[in-house]
Amino acid sequence: MISTPEIISYLAATLTTTSFVPQAILTIKSRDTESLSLGMYSSFTLGVLCWLVYGIYLNDKAIIFANAITLLLSSSILFFKIYNMVSKKKA
Repeated sequence: MISTPEIISYLAATLTTTSFVPQAILTIKSRDTESLSLGMYSSFTLGVLCWLVYGIYLNDKAIIFANAITLLLSSSILFFKIYNMVSKKKA
């Protein structure tokens, strides 16, 4: 049987992870990253990676699941941000 804290952890993981989906879709579709902060997305992505490692260390499926997906989403946004910055400097 799933405990109440475990249900809350999966609910929190689902909500925080799905909150990134609209931004990731918008960024991937539009390729517009002008208003996004490189510092924020860099530190956020690194923080999510740390949470993923922590979840793996604890063998906590909710932490692993949420942060693996969030890492993919935030990394894709960060990739486009860096790509746009580099390509603008070359232009």
